[in-house]
Amino acid sequence: MLLAEIIKTIEAWAPPAMQESYDNSGLIVGRYSDEISGVLVSLDCTEEIVDEAIELGYNLIVSHHPIVFSGLKRFNSASYIERVVEKAIKHNICLYAAHTNLDNVKTGVNAKLASKLGLTNLQFLDAKSGRYLKLVTFVPEKQLNEVQFALFNAGAGKVSDYDQCSFYTAGVGGFRGNDNTNPFVGKKGVRHEEPECRLEVIVPDFKMKRVEQALIETHPYEEVAYDWVQLQNKTEFGSGMVGDLPDAISLEVFLKLVKTNLNAEGIRYTKKISESVKRIAICGGSGSFLLNKAKAANADVFLTADYKYHQFFDAENDIVICDVGHFESEQYTIELIAEFLNENFPTFAVRSTQKNTNPINYFN
Repeated sequence: MLLAEIIKTIEAWAPPAMQESYDNSGLIVGRYSDEISGVLVSLDCTEEIVDEAIELGYNLIVSHHPIVFSGLKRFNSASYIERVVEKAIKHNICLYAAHTNLDNVKTGVNAKLASKLGLTNLQFLDAKSGRYLKLVTFVPEKQLNEVQFALFNAGAGKVSDYDQCSFYTAGVGGFRGNDNTNPFVGKKGVRHEEPECRLEVIVPDFKMKRVEQALIETHPYEEVAYDWVQLQNKTEFGSGMVGDLPDAISLEVFLKLVKTNLNAEGIRYTKKISESVKRIAICGGSGSFLLNKAKAANADVFLTADYKYHQFFDAENDIVICDVGHFESEQYTIELIAEFLNENFPTFAVRSTQKNTNPINYFN
């Protein structure tokens, strides 16, 4: 199995273009042409994870957190980051990370967390907008199907759970080519009118070049007329999620549920503001930036991690902030990625790490 094939499948699920600006998701160590013997899935990429891969004889680690966030200026084993990268290179182990791009897909980190809490009716807390374009082009009627299906295959026409979406209207196109042209229909120097269709499809901005290339390669005309229009539609990507418990329960019962289902040994939370909770907002990892979105979604509880002391006051008796810990909120990402890889590569060696990389210990 080539690394390129594995990465292509992961990135169709969690496009790198959907990562946040500060992130470093993607291939960190390795070559796309590398042949892969097995995949070890982890939350973090530490030295002990690399050692585990070496013991297994696997040469690809897929982690949620990137080992490298910013540029490294030297490699002298002075930090754990340098030691991990050095050891991976020395033992020909590829490192790949799917971080905030996996946070931002509807079947990603937050969906997995929601399933562990039994939440339903899931919606993004902050759906991303401005990432869709509309392609408008004009195609001869006889070539309409060929062109639009080429666009679909390149990634156009997908809206939520629907694909191959398009709109077209019939009309007449007119043109005249000079002596330097080689018209597909008509004659040089003579104005020609051709039955055409105005074809419109929606395209995610990160697939724009691929779709444009498919249009130009498939369209029969020498000069292809087309426009790109910026849209503000909500996308199928976003930060955080909000959903509902099957039944309203007391805050105390909810906290016990969290403790049990997330193995959360140290839950920090603000005071109770109602007798029961039902609508729960979540964000795996550091999610304090979504507090106002959680309030706007009328959530009773906002469950996330990495809250600072003074940030807890921002609850302002509008919502219960519940900090379960960074590792605890994202630990099932290992299961999520492993399930995805096993489903897509059922005969390939995929293993979840047996190491606990949580750097925080609790004293009971």
